Amino acid sequence: MVNCLCLNPFISVSSTVACTSHTVRSRQRLAPQKSVDLALGCRNPLGYGFGFGLRRSLHEMVSSRFKGVAVMTDDKSTISSAEEYLENIGIFSIDPSLKPYKDHFKYRVKRYVDQKKLIEEYEGGLEEFAKGYLKFGFNREEGGIVYREWAPAAQEAQIIGDFNGWDGSNHQMEKNQFGVWSIKIPDADGNPAIPHSSRVKFRFRHGDGVWVDRIPAWIKYATVDPNRFAAPYDGVYWDPPLSERYEFKYPRPPKPKAPRIYEAHVGMSSSEPRINSYREFADEILPRIRANNYNTVQLMAVMEHSYYASFGYHVTNFFAVSSRSGTPEDLKYLIDKAHSLGLQVLMDVIHSHASNNITDGLNGFDVGQTSQDSYFHAGDKGYHKLWDSRLFNYANWEVLRFLLSNLRWWLEEFKFDGFRFDGVTSMLYHHHGVNIAFTGDYNEYFSEATDVDAVVYLMLANSLIHSIFPDATVIAEDVSGMPGIGQQVSVGGIGFDYRLAMAIPDKWIDYLKNKNEYTWSMKEISWSLTNRRYTEKCVSYAESHDQAIVGDKTVAFLLMDEEMYSGMSCLADPSPIVERGIALQKMIHFITMALGGEGYLNFMGNEFGHPEWIDFPREGNGWSYEKCRRQWNLVDTDHLRYKFMNAFDSAMNLLDDKFSFLASSKQIVSSADDEDKVIVFERGDLIFVFNFHPENTYEGYKVGCDLPGKYRVALDSDAWEFGGHGRVGHDVDHFTSPEGIPGVPETNFNNRPNSFKVLSPGRTCVVYYRVEESQEEGSNDSLVGREDTSAAADVAKIPDKSASIKSEDNSNLDGVKRTLTPADVSAEVEKISEK
Repeated sequence: MVNCLCLNPFISVSSTVACTSHTVRSRQRLAPQKSVDLALGCRNPLGYGFGFGLRRSLHEMVSSRFKGVAVMTDDKSTISSAEEYLENIGIFSIDPSLKPYKDHFKYRVKRYVDQKKLIEEYEGGLEEFAKGYLKFGFNREEGGIVYREWAPAAQEAQIIGDFNGWDGSNHQMEKNQFGVWSIKIPDADGNPAIPHSSRVKFRFRHGDGVWVDRIPAWIKYATVDPNRFAAPYDGVYWDPPLSERYEFKYPRPPKPKAPRIYEAHVGMSSSEPRINSYREFADEILPRIRANNYNTVQLMAVMEHSYYASFGYHVTNFFAVSSRSGTPEDLKYLIDKAHSLGLQVLMDVIHSHASNNITDGLNGFDVGQTSQDSYFHAGDKGYHKLWDSRLFNYANWEVLRFLLSNLRWWLEEFKFDGFRFDGVTSMLYHHHGVNIAFTGDYNEYFSEATDVDAVVYLMLANSLIHSIFPDATVIAEDVSGMPGIGQQVSVGGIGFDYRLAMAIPDKWIDYLKNKNEYTWSMKEISWSLTNRRYTEKCVSYAESHDQAIVGDKTVAFLLMDEEMYSGMSCLADPSPIVERGIALQKMIHFITMALGGEGYLNFMGNEFGHPEWIDFPREGNGWSYEKCRRQWNLVDTDHLRYKFMNAFDSAMNLLDDKFSFLASSKQIVSSADDEDKVIVFERGDLIFVFNFHPENTYEGYKVGCDLPGKYRVALDSDAWEFGGHGRVGHDVDHFTSPEGIPGVPETNFNNRPNSFKVLSPGRTCVVYYRVEESQEEGSNDSLVGREDTSAAADVAKIPDKSASIKSEDNSNLDGVKRTLTPADVSAEVEKISEK
């Protein structure tokens, strides 16, 4: 039995060789840990903290002046002294095994406190510091346009564009003592001297006397001539008149209890082989996402990137909306439309690196100067060899201003509801996670390999985000599983709300590619899904865009391959391959959602088993858009079997919408039987029965549960409308029987005090919910899975699930919807054990 309240809280979930979403990952190797039953286990890390070499930067040179200063540690904290914060870092109470690394945490927290204090001293506070876009780039000020650019190594500078015939001789800029160039261009006859939507560039002369033209670093929009092959981008002055500005009409929706995320790429969302627009996505794709009961959309490739095939990960212009899909006003329309549908919108933000493109990108400002005069580190330290990209110097004052302002810009100007930070593993370590296998040993996380400059930046970033918008959702794409990444800054954590459970899809790919189905281990599957730090939330996924790109295969593609093109018609009986493929695709997605984390993510098209991988237009495929689209017609065609996978995806999201099992802290695997190939677990008060056996159907299969009473089917993957055989009766009441001696768990059935019996067909998953007295008069049909009513209608017939949650006095402590504090954990486990 594995009780997730009792899972070892001190281990890492992932030991995958660390790369990030746009690189190839090697397979997972599980982190070792001691066995855990009904007591908290504690993996004793080896060794102690490491020292750090001095890095001279502005905050280090000045910070020694500040002793015992007040600091706001995060948006929800109260002001406390720096000494108190440093001496009482709360993360050690949450995870006592981190105490050997106290010096490391004190060092990084002090760096954070000092940096924040300096920002307060010289910039008026973190939030004010992050308004850099109101000072840098182009801004309207009284009587004209003021343009500012940080380029300390430049010897001369001009602004050029359509407005002056690309001759900057009359628009020379002046440089201040901080390396910031500026110019004010007076209005002409009451009109801005630079017309809206006209092209502009920054021209400067560097040390060797050569003049170069670059796109302004803070540009809000950049375009390219579509009629010129490999044409360079132009910066565009974006200041539309009031009549052309999009005005938001809808408020942000409430933050969901648990995010059910639909990861999407706007450009490739059309059924046609072309680039889709923001407005088309809003009108045509957002309703699909809402219909499938997702509550969050995660948009990829929003920031401008000159190379389309980079999937948006080689950013050239950080404040600019990708012009391929429309204008900034069009993107605002998309986000407002999502909010009107009750969908939060997250942005895939890339602050881990920048495009190596000199002509179009930020890299163009780096002309060989030192790190102090550049956005990037100098030499090899500033270059990511695997990604062919530049690496930020996170200790640089102006880099911090640029990146933090970038976050505030997207939150406030476009009303994004949060971010998914890409490439966090690369940021956290000087080795960038390349060819490193993380095993869960704490020495791998807290050593000289840790890039404390980047850690401090991420702490500042999360503190800022939650200060501006407390309900923001911020997710880290980190494969290393660094402890504390999902803890609040106020306790010494890095401050993310969630971490992506990146080892899970690797495990499924390994099973589908390398293991015979008869050899699948239920214990290993359940362990892979539950092996995470209970104090830090995860977003689980069976597959994302990583598994859909060319050179890899999606779950459905791995299962059915060429039969997805020839065997998906409902007008004929399915082949054994198709029947197996659809059944396992549903089960793999659902068990990942139900057992793998506190949130769930799906990539666009995978919900219905899209039959093609993604291949962006590039030289290797003749610049074709054929594989850079989504074939919605497949799921819309009623006689094709893709609709079954899509319907089940909608139903499992609906189940969480009703029962909020993802947000429940109660997660108990009571049985993982390798012989039967059955996994039984509880999430919240729902009972999940997954039978992975290729052939065996079990009648009267005994499953353990916590609460006594009557149970009915809530969701059944074998229902006809999900492409199944309808073998499980939805009109059957399942009554529990007590097990063992009350209060003596070891005498119970699978350590559960009650049990009931079910029919469990092979390759099916069935969920059971406990019927409350108020529901006795209701229908005996399942919550979802009937042909005669819609899922939404089904939900309306079931009383609110919160009525079934008992108080602490009922001794159902592990079912109470509340957040356990570290001090509660031992007491909770003790009480659960006594049951």
